Amino acid sequence: MSELPDIIFVDDDPKAGELMMRFSEDAPFNCHVFQDPEAALKYFSSDGADLIVSDLRMPSLTGTELLKEIRQLNKDVPFIIITGYANVDNAIEAIRLGASDFIKKPFDMDELQVLIEKNLGVQQLIEENRRLKKQLKGTAPGGMIGNAPSIKDIYRIIEKIADIRCNIIIEGESGTGKELVARAIHEQSQFADQPFVVIDCGSLSDTLLESELFGHEKGAFTGAHQAKQGFLEVATGGTVFLDEIGNISDAMQTKLMRAIQEKQITRVGGTQPIDIDVRFIVATNRDLEQMVIDSEFRHDLYHRLNVIKITMPPLRERRTDIPLLVEHFISHFNETYNRDIKGFDSESMQKLVDHDWPGNIRELQNLVEKNIALADGKIMHLNEVSSLRGETGIDSDLPTLAELEKRYIYKTLNRFNNSREKTAETLGINKSTLWRKLQSYNKPDE
Repeated sequence: MSELPDIIFVDDDPKAGELMMRFSEDAPFNCHVFQDPEAALKYFSSDGADLIVSDLRMPSLTGTELLKEIRQLNKDVPFIIITGYANVDNAIEAIRLGASDFIKKPFDMDELQVLIEKNLGVQQLIEENRRLKKQLKGTAPGGMIGNAPSIKDIYRIIEKIADIRCNIIIEGESGTGKELVARAIHEQSQFADQPFVVIDCGSLSDTLLESELFGHEKGAFTGAHQAKQGFLEVATGGTVFLDEIGNISDAMQTKLMRAIQEKQITRVGGTQPIDIDVRFIVATNRDLEQMVIDSEFRHDLYHRLNVIKITMPPLRERRTDIPLLVEHFISHFNETYNRDIKGFDSESMQKLVDHDWPGNIRELQNLVEKNIALADGKIMHLNEVSSLRGETGIDSDLPTLAELEKRYIYKTLNRFNNSREKTAETLGINKSTLWRKLQSYNKPDE
């Protein structure tokens, strides 16, 4: 027999709570009664519930305010508002803000039970639909590929945290698939229909990054001919993915910290605060904890972001997944280039499995793409058109000057742990030029 659903009943009137407790003794649900809405919110945050019934007018936190807080944690849980006849307009406003139903005082307890059972039935359909969608997506979330124990651990973490609107740090070497994990978290969540916004912090100057994050008002700076929403405003209700978070300046760290803490932004050149509701997922190939110790990253921002930390394994630690990834890339690039390549010969495949892949999945993807583009037959041999980097050098296959430049840029990026600032300085170009070149290479997701 399945467990009974849990409901939360919130009313500052102790008599109403006592009546609800007596009534629920024989009802087909478990009832948790609270007089203090703050205590009810704390309980829901830790234990959850299948439905909430709340009075509209309460001290410290009104029913509408409680509803807003609950919706930041869970956008689907049914929320029934209890209101007096004089406050029907307020109840309608609560419906607009996400309440699922309301009931007017005085009411019959049987009437409330009908309302509760109706809303629980709707919630059950929502949960069943979500469960079926996850089944259709398979065991690997968000199109991720791999069966190695280390990557399966990542799948389990994604499943646990997808619906929790907490901030997340994803660490790992360049090319391990950090953005793919961020997308998987968002797509597996109950907020998947809300925006998912990606911002590459490493490719933008402070001024441009501030404008992109917070938006700007008309006339805020030269060229600001009209007001523009920032990505944090656009992404409200969804997820913002900040890539290369370790590369932002101290000044930008301070501004970002304030936005996360206050859940508000102010556009560049503006004065009006704008509320935001965003889950922050950030990625870095640097050791943020060490950066905090070295005073290179703000400790308060780090601890705000580091609610959950996911560390992506490098490809050399999940070699059993290399054949699966190769098969996936072959299928993808066969379609891209209208080819009919069957795969690598066994000796070449063994070389792929044995290689350490300093560029990780991105490097493997680039190698497969190049081999498919240049292969003469349906079975590919590594010695036909390319060699694994490190065995015979960067230019053993007589590449073009453009290809040599591309390889040298990636080699320099790897040398400086994907720091675009240091790479651009070493190459003698500015960061915007480096960014454009990387974009032209059709750089895969982190």
